[in-house]
Amino acid sequence: MRIQERTGAGNNRPATSAHPVMGERLPMPPRERKPALAALAVLLILVGALGATMLVLRAGDRVEVVKVTSDIQAGDSVGDHTTSVLVAADPSIHYVKSSQIEELKKLKARSPIYKGTIVIGEMFAEGATVPAGKASVGVSLKEGQYPAGIKSGDTVAVYRVGDSGSSGSHGSSSSSSSNSSSSSAGSAPLVERAKVSYVQDQTDSTISSTNLPVTLMVDSGQAASVTDAASAGQIALVIVPGN
Repeated sequence: MRIQERTGAGNNRPATSAHPVMGERLPMPPRERKPALAALAVLLILVGALGATMLVLRAGDRVEVVKVTSDIQAGDSVGDHTTSVLVAADPSIHYVKSSQIEELKKLKARSPIYKGTIVIGEMFAEGATVPAGKASVGVSLKEGQYPAGIKSGDTVAVYRVGDSGSSGSHGSSSSSSSNSSSSSAGSAPLVERAKVSYVQDQTDSTISSTNLPVTLMVDSGQAASVTDAASAGQIALVIVPGN
């Protein structure tokens, strides 16, 4: 009997190889489900949606208010130097809303307000107020007694100018002494640093034929000497560092 017949006949099993045939897939274990990861993904989606909703709701709690775009001096109006910005609503802060801008223009600043400041109601009043220890002095200046381009907010020195003493009837020595005294007095300013709180618009055609009105903020003790020099037409302004 041949060996092939003996091998194939045993237990009625076909003579096949124990190794898998090329191209056949090995059986895969069943994929394990992870319900915890799925629940976590759903939770993250819900948290993200809730966060976006809160941002939208918070954006609705903002108000449009007034911000100044240039320096405003004490006693001045905001004029057209304003813009609108959105800020978070806060009942404890008395913001001036953009819808109130026309009413705001009728008021005067209590103190200097600087560019970029958000306006609140306490910054303005119906009339201009002068800080304690200060005096507001008006002067009328001829051309040559003020620098070109002088504007509200400038810091100036106030000088007394002109011959304040000599007369033709005096002797030469008396006249010389008087002139020397006048020159000496003129070398020192009446006010070293005064704030210009108002200047009439210099583009006004009437200024070429009239004096220029300027309002100065000075110390109370200096007001009398400035007023005296201004009434005599013997005052001049010089812009100094600090502007």
